[in-house]
Amino acid sequence: MAVNANHVLAHPALGACARSQAQALLLLHQASPRVASPFATQQRWLMSQAALAQYFRNETSEPGSGLLAERVGELVVRHDLASRNTAAAFVNEMLKYDILRHIACSQHKRRRPFEPSPSTLALLLQWLAIHLTTLDALDGGQRSAALSAQPALLGAIQPLIADGLLASREVRQPDKTFSLFTWVNDGGVVMDRLIARCRLEEGETETGIVEAGLGRVTTDVTSVSGLARRLNLSRTQLGRKLATAEAMGSIGWNGTRGRSPLWISDGFRREYHAAQAVKLAIIDAAFEACFEGAHGPGLSNAISA
Repeated sequence: MAVNANHVLAHPALGACARSQAQALLLLHQASPRVASPFATQQRWLMSQAALAQYFRNETSEPGSGLLAERVGELVVRHDLASRNTAAAFVNEMLKYDILRHIACSQHKRRRPFEPSPSTLALLLQWLAIHLTTLDALDGGQRSAALSAQPALLGAIQPLIADGLLASREVRQPDKTFSLFTWVNDGGVVMDRLIARCRLEEGETETGIVEAGLGRVTTDVTSVSGLARRLNLSRTQLGRKLATAEAMGSIGWNGTRGRSPLWISDGFRREYHAAQAVKLAIIDAAFEACFEGAHGPGLSNAISA
């Protein structure tokens, strides 16, 4: 049985697993920043998911058919993600940077179908493997190994993931601080960086911090400029978002602002963990529909064990 988001969120190991997952996603982004650009904001991420799902479904019914730009526009409008003009600009940008590419043997001159480039598909496969590894770490499953043995099933899994993401209110309308960052370029990368670099003191655990009511966890970030430079972001834009998050009580500085370690609140971490739990549950449901026998004992059993 696929995991439940509430069970994921309640798992005592989620904090450590979320930090490991965030670090893996950061490495993936650093290795292929251009290919990762479609996932830079919530809007672009969801447009990418919708387009990829339609591409894979087209390939299942008619191999080599690809996807047309006007079809992407229809999908984006149907799911209320953006306007047709925004979708068209997005597709053109992806073609420009070879994230998408026209199908060479296409007989159409004016309506040229396109497909994801090999590097795009490789990144998507790695993205899925990272999340399956997190699920395996939570319940002792073998999902990642199953995907590695049958990578071609990516085309069957991804459309189901996209359906779940697009249908989820929690994904499409995240709360509070998480929402603040998801709609800024590479905001997800910023959150991954903060979560991945939380510094637990000796003897502290993720669960212990929350139970002790300490209210915050220190990171290794000491400078907005340094963080922006490391992530190749605008210092001005990032500074504004961090200032807004600070006003919300979600982040702060242990000493002088911008010259001392930055902390994040337990509330912000909880928002991040909740968002990951929803995403992981959607991914696991899609995985279960395509694989059998690769799950562990289940999250509810893992929690009580």
